[in-house]
Amino acid sequence: MNSKLSETQQKEICSQMGHVQLKLLYKATVHGYTAYAFHQQCDSLSPTVSVGYNVSGYIFGGYTRTPFNQSGQYANDDQAFLFTFEGRKLIKYPVANATYAVKMMNNCGPYFGESLILVNTSKPIVHSNAASYYPFNAAQMHGNDLNLIDCEVYQVVELTKFEDPWRTVTWNLEHKLELMNYIENYKPLSSVPQARVLLIGPVGVGKSSFFNSINSAFRGHVTNQAMSGCSSTSLTTQFRTYSLKAGREGRLLPVVLCDTMGLESSNDTGLDIEDITSILRGHLPDGYQFNPGTPLDPEARGYRKSPSLKDKIHCVTYVLDACNISIMPAKMEEKLRAIRKKTNHLRIPQLVVLTKVDAACSLVKEDLTNVYQSIYIKEIMQQASTKLGIPLSCIVPVRNYTETLDLDVNCDILLLSAIIQMLRSADNFYDDFSDQLSALQTKE
Repeated sequence: MNSKLSETQQKEICSQMGHVQLKLLYKATVHGYTAYAFHQQCDSLSPTVSVGYNVSGYIFGGYTRTPFNQSGQYANDDQAFLFTFEGRKLIKYPVANATYAVKMMNNCGPYFGESLILVNTSKPIVHSNAASYYPFNAAQMHGNDLNLIDCEVYQVVELTKFEDPWRTVTWNLEHKLELMNYIENYKPLSSVPQARVLLIGPVGVGKSSFFNSINSAFRGHVTNQAMSGCSSTSLTTQFRTYSLKAGREGRLLPVVLCDTMGLESSNDTGLDIEDITSILRGHLPDGYQFNPGTPLDPEARGYRKSPSLKDKIHCVTYVLDACNISIMPAKMEEKLRAIRKKTNHLRIPQLVVLTKVDAACSLVKEDLTNVYQSIYIKEIMQQASTKLGIPLSCIVPVRNYTETLDLDVNCDILLLSAIIQMLRSADNFYDDFSDQLSALQTKE
């Protein structure tokens, strides 16, 4: 679920309000063209920017400092304004009568003083009245086209930093090499040559890109071994296991990243939850072709009927897009919790990797070392903790290599730190397995 506003358009809007950025709260094509969906996602949050996109290609909307509610009353806001874009330029239409800047209606979307109503009466249409409380030129604003193809509402978030990082990280090449050395010399168990980590997450969050980025750190240049890219459906259609090497001709590293088909909110698309159970138990062979409509057949070729400890999953890592945590669909949240419940039952440790932290926060985009000083990033991590029921200490932020051709030491440090947390979680799994085995032997 991505913003329709370009980075340039977002910067142009934010330039009107200081050192801020936009956080997507509501998207009509995802949450629904209903007043209920709008209020559920946006009420009590402020300031906000509401944006309409019409069939003719116009981008227009309004800003208010007043939080939305359903009181039926007008709200005073002398800083409110409507806007449109002419090319890259933002055209503002300031409120003329602040007393009637915004009306809090329960049967429509953003309502700017009779002048502009987005998602009017729960339909993808706009109500527009240029002679009202915001004088504007209708032809200039939206070309007199009142049919929406989408509507988005953003919260305006002030970019602030903690005085000191809330997690301590050493940002230099020497520390990167220390992390690499730790991973290269990690030893699971005598019966387990490699820790197996399962990556699970919605379509498009960057699971395959995460493996490619880790692989790049060890190869010394950006690589794309696992298929990755942008798509509304999963580019990964098979269960794949990826080993890492210490350089192209180097030895295998003691960790395997297992990639799966992406999760989708609908029950009949994306990865089937029952297939996940089979993966966790070690039944699935590498290269198994997923079929969302049919769980794994035990008679399928390569099916392991009696998997050993080295075949099982030793750590589950949920890969999530930092930009979309706050607007995660309820059905996706339910699906992730269902997977977490099954994973808990098998006593497998779990982590969360948050990708795209640079896209989520401008401070981090400017300087990746701000990641643990950004108040906004910590809030996102806390939201992920709440939604999945996973402790904040088990959530790590990363930036994948998706655009650049050259490696970055700070980017590698975050990626390698995430792998180390996975290995430590795997150790917890081995310890627990040994304790269970000892308890069984004592009973016998």
